[in-house]
Amino acid sequence: MLSHLPTTVQLAADLLLVGRRKDSIQYPLHGSVLRHVVLRGISSQIVSAAERVNAGLPSAMAVSAVVAIGSTHGVVLIFDPKQTLKLCLSNGQTREQYGAVSALALNNDCTRLLVGHARGQITMWDLTTGKLLRTITDAHQPGSAILHIQFTDDPTLAIFSDSGGSVFELNFRRLMGVRGSDSTCIFSGSRGEVCSILVLHAGPLQDHPLDDLSIMALATMSKVIVITIRPKLRVLFHHPLRGNSNTLPLLAWHYVFVQQQTGRTLEPVLAFARSSTIYFCQLVCKSPDNVQFVLLQKLTVPYVLIHMMWINAKTLITVDSLERMHLVDVRHDEELQVLDVGDVKLVYGSSHFKSLATGGNVSPAMALAGENACYQSVALFRGQVLLLGTKSLHVFTIRTWFERINYLARQEHYVEALALALSFYEGSARAVIGLDSNVEKRKGLIASKLLRVLYEFVEASATKNVPTRGAIHLLVEHYESVMPVCIESCISIDRTDVLFGDVYDRFSQDFVAKALFLESLEPYILDDKLRHIAPAVMQELVENYEERKEIDDLERLIVHLDIMSMNIDHIVKLCWKHSLYDGIIYIFNQSMNDYISPLEELLNILMDSILNKKDLTDKVVKLANKVLVYVSCCLAGRAYPVGDISESIMLQVKTSVLKALTVLHTKQPAEEEPVYPYLRTLLHYSTREFLNALALAFEEPEFESEVGRQQKQRIVDILLQIMVDNMEFSPTQVGALFTFLARQMAKAANTIYVSRMLFEQVLEYLSNPNDSSRHEEREQALIELLHAAGLQQFDEERLLALAERAEFYRVCELLYDKQHQYDKVLSCYLRDTSRQVQAFRFIEIVMSNPARKAAEKKAFRRKVLESIELLVAIDQQQTAELLACVFPDSMHEVTTRLAHEPRLLYAFLTGLIDYKESQAIGIKKKEGIVIGSDVYEQYIDLMCEFDPANVCTYVKSTDAYRLENTLEICKKHQVMDAMAHLLEKSGQVHDAFVILLQVCIYLLCRCLSSLFTPRSRKALLISFQKTEIL
Repeated sequence: MLSHLPTTVQLAADLLLVGRRKDSIQYPLHGSVLRHVVLRGISSQIVSAAERVNAGLPSAMAVSAVVAIGSTHGVVLIFDPKQTLKLCLSNGQTREQYGAVSALALNNDCTRLLVGHARGQITMWDLTTGKLLRTITDAHQPGSAILHIQFTDDPTLAIFSDSGGSVFELNFRRLMGVRGSDSTCIFSGSRGEVCSILVLHAGPLQDHPLDDLSIMALATMSKVIVITIRPKLRVLFHHPLRGNSNTLPLLAWHYVFVQQQTGRTLEPVLAFARSSTIYFCQLVCKSPDNVQFVLLQKLTVPYVLIHMMWINAKTLITVDSLERMHLVDVRHDEELQVLDVGDVKLVYGSSHFKSLATGGNVSPAMALAGENACYQSVALFRGQVLLLGTKSLHVFTIRTWFERINYLARQEHYVEALALALSFYEGSARAVIGLDSNVEKRKGLIASKLLRVLYEFVEASATKNVPTRGAIHLLVEHYESVMPVCIESCISIDRTDVLFGDVYDRFSQDFVAKALFLESLEPYILDDKLRHIAPAVMQELVENYEERKEIDDLERLIVHLDIMSMNIDHIVKLCWKHSLYDGIIYIFNQSMNDYISPLEELLNILMDSILNKKDLTDKVVKLANKVLVYVSCCLAGRAYPVGDISESIMLQVKTSVLKALTVLHTKQPAEEEPVYPYLRTLLHYSTREFLNALALAFEEPEFESEVGRQQKQRIVDILLQIMVDNMEFSPTQVGALFTFLARQMAKAANTIYVSRMLFEQVLEYLSNPNDSSRHEEREQALIELLHAAGLQQFDEERLLALAERAEFYRVCELLYDKQHQYDKVLSCYLRDTSRQVQAFRFIEIVMSNPARKAAEKKAFRRKVLESIELLVAIDQQQTAELLACVFPDSMHEVTTRLAHEPRLLYAFLTGLIDYKESQAIGIKKKEGIVIGSDVYEQYIDLMCEFDPANVCTYVKSTDAYRLENTLEICKKHQVMDAMAHLLEKSGQVHDAFVILLQVCIYLLCRCLSSLFTPRSRKALLISFQKTEIL
């Protein structure tokens, strides 16, 4: 319909609606998506017909190639696309006989119109002549209003439903020139009143399996049902539908592209809803006899729905009970816009659902739910949503991408317009209309439009939007908000020529804008979004940072920029002047593929401070750290400070860097310069870090070749020559070298050769008991040598002696295990405080292994029992469990060994009895252990000594002890509450009472002693004693 409206009308409608909708919501991300236009030609004639010919108010609508509007007086007005009234249909009967028009339906070619009336009649009209073709009065139960009527794709078949909740098929026939019809009830309202029906029409694809079927959906208050009408009546699908009693069910069919394993297919999807929940279900038709439904999605919206329809395959229009229209992106479950349509004064069909024209003979549920019925006043045609008001007709369409940008730009919302344009360009926009399917063409169109908006934005930002009064910070804030938008827009569409051309030229006319433009480039450069800058702008950028003395920030930018943007000579001088070492390295590497010159220059600076033993300033330390990282990157094939070295020169860079590091002398050596000065410099600064970098380099594949192995051996020989027997390196530094060598030699593919005598020095260093530094690291190096069989040529006994002396318990464990000396392995576990708890698992493994010899197990058992005190101290619970499961016959021996350590014995017995009790309640599933009453009594005796407060609780919880013996134990330790319980348990209730009374008197005397004089306390005590005697 809108294609026939003048552009000026559309523009006027846009402008009239700005700011008028109090409850409307326009999301900045999407802009104004919907256009609202009042069809004034039709609206004026609706009002005119009501006033001049008593046609009544609008009551129903149908839209196709024509617009049909029915009235409350039974009149139907037919309008063409140009809003011209073509027909006024009236059957000449009184409105009391037929009632209002309650439903309308147009056939596919708009030649026939079906009119349903509030009193139940149905009429058919020929729209080409305006003649009445049929009047049907007996198609359904009398006294029920027609709520819905729809043509199927078969022109001789229509479907309708009435206010009684029944659904009928209506067949048209013509015999001997006489028109007739007959109806059949296909769903009775007695089984649940149908509130909504919707026929599925043929899709846009030819030769689809659905072409042989006539399908419709119908919805009751409690469920949705999909059936076939032709070739035979059959239920295909049903789904429960719940909601508030005052809400109606809603249905909407649409053909949607669905992603399948075989590709995208166009399939019908049914959306059905009630209250606030929308379901989406795909119909899959492989053949007429094989129709299935797949539930795709469920949406819950924060409002009550009264209408719903697809506006396109991705987007849904909903209307809520507050008369607000919502545009929803289905795939992303995202609301795009909300429009308040209260001014439409939407027509409701409540009276038809209540069947007021025929006496209101409907169920209370139908009458209540029909309060917000608007099925016949909202229609869709070719992406246009039409709303019928009491005096007007409104059309809502989705704006094209171009119109959406223009809408924002006309209101000078340039930032939002540019953001929207970028979302179109990047493909993240929603509800997109009017763009070409070809990606390149589409991006070209959008970029062109974006630039036009950008030019407007730049000009406005530099002229009329500039603050003319107030403090300077207002001007700064203005440009700080403008610059990122311009930069982001140009970068996103890859038009930096515009950014550094027209945009920069315009802003450079103001010194504040120019400075802020240059400063705003920084985050984009650091994020690598902006790699190339026009040389003139680059020069301005450098000067700007120099003036602000932000040289370090400038260096961070330099290493992220394309070298072709720079005046290399000027930048190099600047970097040397301000010691911007990262910049120096980056420029040499990128501009000349020179990785050696900066390394040599920087190492020469370091040599002067390190080899001459000068104090290391922060500047020197910073340089040294950078050189180490640079060397590590080069040897690993990575660019410094970011990225990777090109594959074509990677091997050359690695080789040349190693060669440069291992030169015998510098290019201009001093007389006192030592051999291999560069290696010495790095080793002196941080032996460990440099060797770590070298270890990473040795992992590279080029060191696996014969030449690579020779080079690796040469480097090792040089390291040994420099550091061994050289007083200038500390023992710690030499030790780091030996650790490095040990780890290299421990590798499976080791080809490094070190003399036996020198290796003896390695072992002596690694196992030096007087060196507490890096104990774990040295031990791990020795373990790696053992695993790699790097120590086969050395005597195991000597290795054991060295390991024992150095307290390398894991090394000792490996050697003892190899000799099957499991008792000594256990000793290693127990002496290693970090692994003591693992001893229990080791004991269990050894004793349960059938491969172990009896003599080995006997010696091992003896070691375990000898270590029982330490095991209890480590974990009493695990010790008790171990004894119960592995050594159950050693109970007496263990208790005897622990007798001289009563606290340890108490801890052991606590773990043993806890384990026994856990067996009783089923926590532990292993075989039980028998504990005699003497053990329980021994445990109670120790508890009286170490934990008397819990004795009474414990004796109450078990009967495993002998009563007389336990009573004597408690008397011995004067555990009064336990004594009282045991006396009571043995039947001596009076004695138990006396004990408890004594306890009470004692406690009371202690409490009151501070409140009485000595004479009063004595009298009180005599009174208590008399009471006790009684």
